[in-house]
Amino acid sequence: MKAIRKFTVRAVLPEALVALEELASNLRWSWHEPTRQLFEHIAPELWREIGTDPVALLGAVDPRRLAELADTPEYVARVSALCSDLRDYLEKPRWYQGLKGEKPAAIAYFSPEFGIAAALPQYSGGLGILAGDHLKSASDLGVPLVGVGLFYRAGYFSQAISADGWQMESYPLLDPDGLPLSVLRRADGSAVQVSLALPDDRTLHARVWQAQVGRIRLLLLDTDIPPNPDDLRLVTDRLYGGGGEHRLLQELLLGIGGARAVKLWSTLSGLPEPEVFHTNEGHAGFLGLERISSLIGEGLSFQEALQVARAGTVFTTHTPVAAGIDRFERQLVRRYFETDLLPGVAVDDLLSLGAESYDGGSPDVFNMAIMGLRLGQHANGVSTLHGGVSRRMFNGLWPGFDAAEVPIGSITNGVHAPSWTDPTLLALAENRLGTSDTTTADWASPEVTDQDLWSARGQMRLHFVEDARRRLTNAWRDQNPGGIPPAWIGRVFDPNVLTIGFARRVPTYKRLTLMLHDPARLRALLLNPERPIQIVIAGKSHPADEEGKRLIQKIVQFAADPELRTRIAFLPDYNIAMAQLMYPGTDVWLNNPLRPLEACGTSGMKAALNGALNLSILDGWWPEYYDGKNGWAIPSADAAGDSAERDRIEAEALYDLMEHQVAPMFYERSSDDVPERWVSNIRHTLATLSPELSADRMVRQYVERLYRPAGHYERLLSSNNYRAARELAAWKSKIVSQWPAVAVTHVESGGVSAVPQVGDDLHLRAHVQLNGLLPSDVTVEVVYGRSSGTDDLKDTASQALVASAKRESDDDTASYGVATLFTGTVELDRAGAFGYTVRVVPRNALLLGPAEMGLVAVAN
Repeated sequence: MKAIRKFTVRAVLPEALVALEELASNLRWSWHEPTRQLFEHIAPELWREIGTDPVALLGAVDPRRLAELADTPEYVARVSALCSDLRDYLEKPRWYQGLKGEKPAAIAYFSPEFGIAAALPQYSGGLGILAGDHLKSASDLGVPLVGVGLFYRAGYFSQAISADGWQMESYPLLDPDGLPLSVLRRADGSAVQVSLALPDDRTLHARVWQAQVGRIRLLLLDTDIPPNPDDLRLVTDRLYGGGGEHRLLQELLLGIGGARAVKLWSTLSGLPEPEVFHTNEGHAGFLGLERISSLIGEGLSFQEALQVARAGTVFTTHTPVAAGIDRFERQLVRRYFETDLLPGVAVDDLLSLGAESYDGGSPDVFNMAIMGLRLGQHANGVSTLHGGVSRRMFNGLWPGFDAAEVPIGSITNGVHAPSWTDPTLLALAENRLGTSDTTTADWASPEVTDQDLWSARGQMRLHFVEDARRRLTNAWRDQNPGGIPPAWIGRVFDPNVLTIGFARRVPTYKRLTLMLHDPARLRALLLNPERPIQIVIAGKSHPADEEGKRLIQKIVQFAADPELRTRIAFLPDYNIAMAQLMYPGTDVWLNNPLRPLEACGTSGMKAALNGALNLSILDGWWPEYYDGKNGWAIPSADAAGDSAERDRIEAEALYDLMEHQVAPMFYERSSDDVPERWVSNIRHTLATLSPELSADRMVRQYVERLYRPAGHYERLLSSNNYRAARELAAWKSKIVSQWPAVAVTHVESGGVSAVPQVGDDLHLRAHVQLNGLLPSDVTVEVVYGRSSGTDDLKDTASQALVASAKRESDDDTASYGVATLFTGTVELDRAGAFGYTVRVVPRNALLLGPAEMGLVAVAN
């Protein structure tokens, strides 16, 4: 018999331990090891059984145990000390508070998922984990962020594997009362609700849950409340669940409802409203439309409001393929906005923001990423390589500009070191190096011996092996209720064998089964009598991705071989709790996507923070950081004739590396059984990668490169009753209307000798038809570089030309009409093939770059 509702009954804490409630309610415990140890001490077995969750622990522990601890002075003193430490952490100035100059007073960070702790399962994979790490590092650095997402009553899904290896999904309902959440309330105690007008005179209501993530407040909107009819209560049922209209409703709620929730929270908390809005992927893009609607309510036109909203918006794209972008039917979007949802916003103006109005685009869809880029003046990819991929992918929005000039930058993702560094390594750093910050520890110090490092790595591998066996045992019992688990499960993996990890979402481009390309060769590597390897695999396939499920099935069926099942295993239901033991417990982290389809791939970063070496295709973050000593690069066969040939070549390269480089180095031991070369590489990895891969580095870069500039431009456009925004909108309107007739009508050059030489000066005179625009409205520049056989310029540079003081007459310009003369000189400072062109682009101090408006006139 099933319950119709579940809730958690918590024990009444003894007065001496009341502070445990305060410690449990702030998710800082998820990355603060002393606090985790404090709760583990209450009931170690129960702590592991309930998944290291303080709220659940306090709801399940025997009250007699709490009474016993309340009579233990040493434990009460620890509780008091850690509570004081938390309050200091929340109140004292941190890095952000010490920054000089102007900076945003508040920043809103929107994401469809947040992976903070296994106890709050509101994530599916890398996007959510990244968002959670972003909040945690923002907290540690004191960045005044507020997070905004949705509360999914069933989270993503729980994964089980059938006897024939097929993924099975279940959606256990979450009890928010048993989670570290509280309802956002007004001063009178009433719950805050946000409401969205829908078609057919219906209204969607949502309450707002709040979680405390260190210093950061996370707001989560939930539609499962009585004011909604049954179908609308299901809007926030599952993460990435349902069809197109269901997904649209979720994204309307996230963007529009989320923006409204932030405004209410700011008012209730007495804190400033955000100046900067960061959209983590396109799912939350509608927040910009809500801001535009609000600004229209203050008296601005749509175009004027758009300038203000753009100036303060940061848009981060994580998508390396067009198929990964949310695209809704244009007519469906029109139907939802032909309501009172966004007062003052004309539907056609709104639809133009998501229109694929470029070569190859579809007129029938509304593209969320395109809207994100049009609404975000500040945009970035999530690795250097992905930034380049994104610039090429979205080049159509900036016709006439080379991909390199597309205004999408890059900030490489990072991972939150305190969350992902194993306690064993933390203890080593504290005991030998005097610091709990493993990202700044001196790992080259002789205070940490090779034996120390190797022993720590061995402990981490052992903890992982024990956890893997426990998980496989539980999975077997779930499939065989009442049965006795077979003895071989207790021998799965060996804590002394080279361990390779592969865990991530399972779309086809990540190539989960590349390792199976030659089953006989993989078998030989696993069973090598002198240098065996073992491979742990985990990951979920989207419920609608049948091909992804087939890949999992192939792995599970291969691993079912009685000879292999203790050397290779698929662990079901991959989550944060599993990952926190798997990353430290593997010696090598494997990543073999189809290059360049991995936007960043942070799983290998988490492994590296624990001293694991990476074995990866040069994709995502790895091309930036691979140096030959922190792991191995699998050669990419980009030029292979077809995908099958590419897989064959890259799989063979993978086998060769494992057989001839990875395994020999691991098993090459000194007299005291320490692999000295391997440990040297561990030291190098910890010393060089730990600071670079840290989410603290990432958040600092967001602050300096994006948040501070976005705050500056937002304030600039908002000051004096939005005077600059009004002027910018009028100026842009003028530029757009006049631009079709702007042209470079003639270019003259001289000054170089018959055979040009390095050091010669190239003098240029460009005659430009401005069509009524002023010279100050444009930049006329010469773009020059190395010319190729296709006339394309490579390695380009640009130099502005200067307008002549006197406008030319018809007699001066002969056959090329009334024009303005621009002149300049370029020094030929390089030998080889040289080429140049002259172009005109809009110029305004409030534009971030020449390509921002997507307008250019180039000499023919």
